Amino acid sequence: MSKLTFDLDVMRTFVTGIELGSFAKAADRLGRSTSAVSAQLKKLEEQVGSPILRKSGRGLLPTAAGETLLAYGRRLLELNDEAAAAVRGVDLEGWIRLGIPEDFGERILTDVLGRFARAHPRVRIEAKIARNATLLELITGGQLDLALTWDGGIATPHSEYLRSFAMHWIGPADPQLQPVYSRDEPLPLVAFEAPCLMRGCATSALDHAHIPWRLSFTSPSLSGIWAAVAAGLGITVRTAVGLPTHLCIIDTPALPDLPTLGLSLHRLEAEPDMAVQRLREIIVETLTEKDVGLVLKAA
Repeated sequence: MSKLTFDLDVMRTFVTGIELGSFAKAADRLGRSTSAVSAQLKKLEEQVGSPILRKSGRGLLPTAAGETLLAYGRRLLELNDEAAAAVRGVDLEGWIRLGIPEDFGERILTDVLGRFARAHPRVRIEAKIARNATLLELITGGQLDLALTWDGGIATPHSEYLRSFAMHWIGPADPQLQPVYSRDEPLPLVAFEAPCLMRGCATSALDHAHIPWRLSFTSPSLSGIWAAVAAGLGITVRTAVGLPTHLCIIDTPALPDLPTLGLSLHRLEAEPDMAVQRLREIIVETLTEKDVGLVLKAA
């Protein structure tokens, strides 16, 4: 019996369609007609020997076999793209200065930078994890080549909007440590030292809802925020990115809704060199084409 060899071009169509939530969008993204995409999906199902998609309302979702294929497909395409980048950029060398918020530090440094380093071992990366204001100062001051920041309405000459993230009320996973929500007592808040975008969103939402609050703990670092919340000192407002397992999203009508927060990537130069451009491509791909709420969640 001959071994099954998947067509990576077809696999890319399948993975892109699932990640975009629409195969029509995948056709547009990949520069193909919808009929060509349908033919590719039919070919893939024939190779697998069982349905890989099922109808769900007006859309399509992967079957159990499709879920398995999706996981392997992502790995195959990532390895393929890494190999292609390594071959094309075999002579890339230099030095890149990257700045990122603490929320993304763990997975960006391990996954994205690891992937880049394997493809371009002669390029040295200096990564700085810092708060928004510091990162913006460094990129505008010419001390960073790339900076990933939360969107606080401050644009740099060469910035691009990537996507938005929902903000949530975050508390300890242990219900016994969660504060009691009562309008008779100020709500204890754990937050970054000012200025802080998410702190401002939290206090504005509470003020608008006429809910009294007090700052129970402030910290200059995200690890300090997580530790204080886990200890039951109060609740905080963050996105789900990097949320530790001993903390959880608090879903209660007692607390007001929160807005979304945008994420932007800033470049020092309009046309950076090839090494910087390649790292930018990997960051953009990771943060826009995947379920970041799952991909970047802390283990």
